Amino acid sequence: MSSAAAVGDSAVSAPVLELVDLTVRYPVGGGIAGRRHATVVHAVEQVSLTVGTGEIVALVGESGCGKSTLARTVAGIQQPAGGRVMLDGVSLAELRGAAATSHRRRIQLVHQDPYDALDPRLSVRSIVTEGLRIHRVPRAERDAAVRRALERAGLAPAGRVLDRLPHELSGGQRQRVAIAAAIALTPRLLVADEPVSMLDVSIRASVLRLFDELRRDGLGILFITHDLVSAAVLADRVAVMYLGRIVEEGPARRVLRQPEHPYTRALVSAVPRRDQISRTGPDLVSGEPPDAAAPPPGCAFSPRCPVAETRCSTAVPALRPVADGHRAACLRVGSPATRAG
Repeated sequence: MSSAAAVGDSAVSAPVLELVDLTVRYPVGGGIAGRRHATVVHAVEQVSLTVGTGEIVALVGESGCGKSTLARTVAGIQQPAGGRVMLDGVSLAELRGAAATSHRRRIQLVHQDPYDALDPRLSVRSIVTEGLRIHRVPRAERDAAVRRALERAGLAPAGRVLDRLPHELSGGQRQRVAIAAAIALTPRLLVADEPVSMLDVSIRASVLRLFDELRRDGLGILFITHDLVSAAVLADRVAVMYLGRIVEEGPARRVLRQPEHPYTRALVSAVPRRDQISRTGPDLVSGEPPDAAAPPPGCAFSPRCPVAETRCSTAVPALRPVADGHRAACLRVGSPATRAG
């Protein structure tokens, strides 16, 4: 479990990132000239979440649950349909011109695939310099900034990789270059979207340690992953997402060892036994998640939930307190039946 979590809440200050009722919807289909009505995908629904300075928050869930859409929205690539993205207390939607550019620079995204994220025609020097050039960092300062970022990302001495092309690097080195390009701009927040999923198992641990080191330096990190083992090792807090909504959120150790929501329990039960992070019994669910373009009424998990009641198909549960800092969106929170297998 993360070192920051062991230190306690005092190690984490006011939120660097705050999401307030963030909602992202987008149309699909519609045909030529709009002759058919477009279908609206409910990708992210009323998500409220914070990431503190020097804190790692892991956002976990199955593929297609909305994690990557949320990451792109925080990074400014996708526009929200509602709610707010706030950085250091400032709503990004209210900023214009130079102020918007300055704040956007303080949020950097690390992509999932280091093979696609780096331009194969550019040297490492050019890749890391690109963001500095775009944000008009003085030319005289760029070389030192590039070297600092590469060495902070674990590629020391920087001179050994500066003139290499991406194909001359290992997968782990490529991802470190991508991280260096992000941190060269000295961001306040790093959004890491499945940053180790494409890496060989043998080098994942070293990249996870890098994120832990960046957190120790005061960087806030939103860590998107489907891997609960990585979340357990790295995160201070965990938020569990299902069909665009946060269904459970709290301290990583408590959420993963004492999950309250049936979906979280299913995810934990699916972890291979040799990596088991909870002593709870099997609680697997069957079937596929509903279509985000046609979400079911009530609790979105109710069609797959092993303990669903009639009321679950009509009422949308809000996040309710379970313990200090731990919340779950289930009508049966606190009920022994919630944990029925």
